[in-house]
Amino acid sequence: MKVFRCDHCRHLAFFENVRCVSCDHPLAFLPDLGVTGSLDPAGGDRWKTPIARAAGRTYRLCRNYSTESVCNWAVPAEDPNPFCTSCRLTRVVPDLTTVGQRERWYKLEAAKRRLVYTLLALRLPVSNKTDDPDGGLAFEFRADPDDPAAPRVLTGHADGVITVNVAEADDAERERVRVQFRETYRTLLGHFRHESGHYYWDRLIRDSDRSAGFRERFGNEQADYAEALKKYHADGPPPDWRDRFVSAYASSHPWEDWAETWAHYLHIVDTLETAAACGVRLRPPRPGDPALRTIPDPLDDDPESFDELMASWLPLTYMLNNLTRGLGQPDVYPFVLTGPAIGKLEFVHETVWALRAQPEQRQETEKLVS
Repeated sequence: MKVFRCDHCRHLAFFENVRCVSCDHPLAFLPDLGVTGSLDPAGGDRWKTPIARAAGRTYRLCRNYSTESVCNWAVPAEDPNPFCTSCRLTRVVPDLTTVGQRERWYKLEAAKRRLVYTLLALRLPVSNKTDDPDGGLAFEFRADPDDPAAPRVLTGHADGVITVNVAEADDAERERVRVQFRETYRTLLGHFRHESGHYYWDRLIRDSDRSAGFRERFGNEQADYAEALKKYHADGPPPDWRDRFVSAYASSHPWEDWAETWAHYLHIVDTLETAAACGVRLRPPRPGDPALRTIPDPLDDDPESFDELMASWLPLTYMLNNLTRGLGQPDVYPFVLTGPAIGKLEFVHETVWALRAQPEQRQETEKLVS
C-alpha cells in the first residue's frame, strides 16, 4: 500500500479514510490514479481533486459510499455504473436488517478493497460477472441460516464466485475458529487473498503452458480433492509439512498449496510496497549481509528480481515480529519459509509478471479503472 496524504493540508491519510482528520476535507480512493485523494465540490453530485494528474476530471462517489457508508472509492463521472470497481464485484450482501450485519459488511468490503487494490496494481484481470459472465469474478457475502440443522455457509470459490461467510468478519468468532483448527494465522484479508488464488489458478494456470511447471512444484491437481480434504481434516498435516509448505493447510492438496502460496505472495508485495513508501531501510541481522538496505517498491514497472525481493522480505519479517513482541503481542508473521516454499512463491511471482509484462494486460487494467 502506498502512503497517502491530503492534497489540501498534506496530512497523512489511510487507505480507508473518508475525511482528513486535520482539515476535514472529504477523501476518496481514485482508481484511475491509484491514490487516495482529497475532494472539492464540482457541482451536483460531482467532485474534483487538486491532484495535478486529475486536471479536468470529475468524479462521483460510489453508491455504497454516498448511501451506505461502507465504501470510500470514487467513480469517474463519465462511467454510468453507480458502483466503483470494487463494489461492482459484490453481488450478494448480508441482510442489513439483522443487528451487526452492516458492520460486518463494512469489514468485508474494506478487506475486499485491499485485495482489489493489489490485484489492480499487479495488473491482473479483475473483470466482474456482469461484464464478463464466463471469466469474471464475483463475491457473495452470506450468513448461516437461522435453523441450526440447516447447512452452514462455507467460505470458498467456485467458477469465479467467491463466497465468504459473514461470521468471518466477527473478530471473536474468527479467533474461536482459528483456535479450534489450531491455525497460526486467520484474518479476513487472508481469506480474500486465499480464495482469489483459486480464481486465478483457473485464469492463469489451468489449460495454460504453465500447468506443467505448476505440477512440478505443487503436485498433480487431479488428485481427488474431496478425499484429500477429508484426510487432512481427519489426520492433520504430515509431520514434515514445514519443510515443504507455507502453511499446514497448504499440504492438503495442490490447489490449496497454490492458494496459500498465492495469498502469501500478496501478503509480501503489499507489505513491501508499504515499507518502500515509508522509506524503510533495514540492516539485515545475518553476518555478511549488506550494512543497510533500502526496501524497493515491488510493484514498480521495473522491479528487482525475485531473489532481491526475498532479500528485503526476510529481514523485514524479523523486524515486524520483534516490534510486535515488544508490544506484548504474538508474532504478526508466524511463518518460516523453507527452500521449497520459496520456490513456489517464485513460481507465483513469475506467473504474475509474465502476464503483467503483456501490453494488452496494461490496457485491460486501465479500462477497469477509467
